[in-house]
Amino acid sequence: MSMEMAAWNSMYHAMNQQDDKRPFKLATLRRIARFARPHRRALTGFLIVSVVAAFLAVAIPVLAGRAVDAIVDGKDTDLVIGLAVAIGVFALLESGLGLVQRWFSSNIGEGLILHLRTAVFDHVQKMPVAFFTRTRTGALVSRLNNDVIGAQRAFSDTLSGVVGNIVGLVLTLIVMIGISWQITLLSLLLLPVFVLPARRTGGRLAKLEREAAEHNAAMNTQMTERFSAPGATLVKLYGRPGAESAEFAARASRVRDIGVRTAMAQWVFLTALVSVSGVATALVYGLGGYYALRGQLEPGAVVALAILLTRLYAPLTSLASARVEVMSALVSFERVFEVLDLKPLIEEKPDARPVPDGPVSVEFDAVRFAYPSADKVSLASLEEVATLDTRGGVEVLHDVSFRAEPGQMIALVGSSGAGKSTMASLLPRLYDTGEGAVRLAGVDVRDVTAASLRQTLGMVTQDGHLFHDSVRANLLLANPTATEEEIWEVLRRARIADLVESLPDGLDTVIGERGYRLSGGERQRLTIARLLLARPRVVVLDEATAHLDSTSEQAVQAALGEALTGRTAVVIAHRLSTVRAADQILVIEEGRVVERGTHAELLAADGRYTELYRTQFDQGKVADHLAASN
Repeated sequence: MSMEMAAWNSMYHAMNQQDDKRPFKLATLRRIARFARPHRRALTGFLIVSVVAAFLAVAIPVLAGRAVDAIVDGKDTDLVIGLAVAIGVFALLESGLGLVQRWFSSNIGEGLILHLRTAVFDHVQKMPVAFFTRTRTGALVSRLNNDVIGAQRAFSDTLSGVVGNIVGLVLTLIVMIGISWQITLLSLLLLPVFVLPARRTGGRLAKLEREAAEHNAAMNTQMTERFSAPGATLVKLYGRPGAESAEFAARASRVRDIGVRTAMAQWVFLTALVSVSGVATALVYGLGGYYALRGQLEPGAVVALAILLTRLYAPLTSLASARVEVMSALVSFERVFEVLDLKPLIEEKPDARPVPDGPVSVEFDAVRFAYPSADKVSLASLEEVATLDTRGGVEVLHDVSFRAEPGQMIALVGSSGAGKSTMASLLPRLYDTGEGAVRLAGVDVRDVTAASLRQTLGMVTQDGHLFHDSVRANLLLANPTATEEEIWEVLRRARIADLVESLPDGLDTVIGERGYRLSGGERQRLTIARLLLARPRVVVLDEATAHLDSTSEQAVQAALGEALTGRTAVVIAHRLSTVRAADQILVIEEGRVVERGTHAELLAADGRYTELYRTQFDQGKVADHLAASN
């Protein structure tokens, strides 16, 4: 590495790393050691190769100096040739060791990335739904990408750099002092000329880089939101393309201006350092030549010192930033560990047992529930706020009790926000009840295995979420071992087989992010087909037809009829006409069951259910009248 490159490296690290004054945490180091343990053999080989490469890096200038002395003496041709061959062999060995070193570092680094990413991914999957409702997806993805890669650099870059540079620096100083302590001292005195400007310039440029990063982040957010189907639709509906373009262009222009200023500052800095490096080399040759002419130093020693000068500045400038790099890596590790340390609120008990075979009853027994506060389920850094909202613990369900016998349908109706969806979310353990118990086949859901709970219970929500994948992949999510015949059978039962057959690639057609290439009714019928493929014994429908038109609702209702046949069902319905045949209807208001009974019994009671029913009936008559007039 030349002196110019060494100075550039110092400035680069000063720009891209922020010095962290926090002390090393031994607990963090111990956890890092546990993650590194599977790679200990590769680490050992990596360190050995780094040390040998450092020896070769110092040996080559020494051999070059001896070759010059042999040439000047002009007496031993074989010695000159031998030294030249040795230099060539050592150079090839150094290059070869560089490849081996890179192989070790990439294997260690990529292996660590794999280990950390899978650990974080698996842990995040165990988190409750409350975690995902609060966390910014981008911040969470950043932990899996940026922070994991930052932690990986501690092994692949920082570790090798520190070890190699320390060994190289010690060997270089020993050799240079052995040749001429005066020139070595002069070389060390010139070091601040390289390091200090790099740090000062780097500090100024770092501010520009951070500002550019903020604008880039804002542009990325704007693109992510506006390039989604709902975001693009919103912009078009409100006629703001021009304003959106102007806002984006303003940020992009600012990034351009910062880029120009940064490039010019870097170039001026590097040009100045090229001049300084020329002066440093001139001083070495001047003082060294003076000593050589006086007979105090061999000519080859002057050449060796000039070459060693680069081997001195490179590790010194790198080690000057080593602490910053190490602390940056530790911060990345801590941010990863921060996610891993967030304890899931819902965990499977060690002695959990499967849901009993056969028909399944559903029971709520004096259930009370309050949503957890943010500090129980999230991190301030993942929500991108200064402090977490500590509000929570306000009870939203109050002493809710009911029982659905096997094969029965229980309907939950009531005002929006009354607690119906909250009740539904307790059945599949998206949340855990605070007091009381939710039971399937007489067993508390907190006592059953997660696998058997998923096999027993299926749920269809009102948004009908689908992944950006093929129809087949979205269906097989419920039953990976399903055959082609089984897939087409559930599609027919869900009244959507004809549509899938008409798609360009049939089952292999990619349906877009969140299934936006399908209509709302088509998405719902596909999610019902997925439910049928899972063959659950209990079905939960959370307003599955809430936002559908009459035609789509009829098709979905027909599909739901297939899904409910022979199964215990809990149905949340906004349209009361869809639950008239329920075995029991519960009217939920403010987290309480205020009425219960069959459709006829509740109408006869002339209470809240009757009020809801009459309201919808009157609205229906108005809608029918408007439709007839058009």
